Amino acid sequence: MAERQRRRGTQAVTIREVAARAGVSSMTVSRVINKDDKVNDNTRALVEAAIRELNYTPNPAARRLAGSEVLRIGLLYSNPSSAYLSEFLVGALDESSREGHQLVVEKCAGTAKAAAAVTRLLQGGVNAFILPPPLCESKPILSLLEAAGVLAVAVATGRPNPTMPTIRIDNYAAARQMTEHLIGQGHRRLGFIKGNRNQSASDMRLHGFLDACQAAGIGDADILTEQGQFDYASGLMAAERLLAADPRPTAIFAANDDMAAATISVAHRLRLDVPGDVAVAGFDDTLIATTVWPALTTIRQPIAAMGKAAVMVLANALRTRSQAPRAGDGPEQKLLGYKLVRRDSTDGA
Repeated sequence: MAERQRRRGTQAVTIREVAARAGVSSMTVSRVINKDDKVNDNTRALVEAAIRELNYTPNPAARRLAGSEVLRIGLLYSNPSSAYLSEFLVGALDESSREGHQLVVEKCAGTAKAAAAVTRLLQGGVNAFILPPPLCESKPILSLLEAAGVLAVAVATGRPNPTMPTIRIDNYAAARQMTEHLIGQGHRRLGFIKGNRNQSASDMRLHGFLDACQAAGIGDADILTEQGQFDYASGLMAAERLLAADPRPTAIFAANDDMAAATISVAHRLRLDVPGDVAVAGFDDTLIATTVWPALTTIRQPIAAMGKAAVMVLANALRTRSQAPRAGDGPEQKLLGYKLVRRDSTDGA
């Protein structure tokens, strides 16, 4: 008992621990804390007893969340693509400004710094979080936010998250469509530069590429893949390896525009014509896609719209959080559209 009390003195009790002690859900604990009259008296008594036994102090941000106050949203980022981030911020800032919400942006290089940022922002009154990749799938960060009982939305994941709202596109279908476009132009030896292996979107794009190749009857010997990290530097190294192959691929599909732009740079250095000697395609349609030469064929992911939708999803969750759950209710899942944009890097004369 004494040991448990010492632990309580140095480690904050979470809403999840209170829920476990009372035998209810974290949402029910939140409703009791926020004096929701939909909780019956017996359940309320159980929760209040657990709060007293564990000496639980509700997070002030979580308490404000159940009211009608303006959202203070923390946007955590560690994405290596500045072009991706700038577009995402445009959407999130526009929607936050329109609705009168406050957006606090924090750069987090690594899990430890991200966890410290979450703690600092919670103490500063932030009551909701937007998690673009790769933090949208960081288990330590997701667990920390769940334990704090605050709203969060994951953006640009490869798959739905059953425990929190997500906003994404169909990465598999988009990558498959791009690969079919390259195959339709006569390419039978293809390279693919993979994204960060810890992100499900990378996995879905790779599988879309591989399945399109298999469906077209392209053998394993004519499918070349190299690991990238969604940044320009890793794209350079991956492209150098692909273009050193003998025979080299006649088309390279990179899992994002930064790595595709790096591929075009390597091709130029090797005095290869793009797309005559090697066609290059990317993913995202960020600013870099139209500033490289030749302009990049890519998948247009609605990045700014995702930022806007993230704020809207949090605002909607705020409005409905104190309502009684209905059968079949779960975290909001938004699947946005995408578009294949053909430019000169694959369709040049």
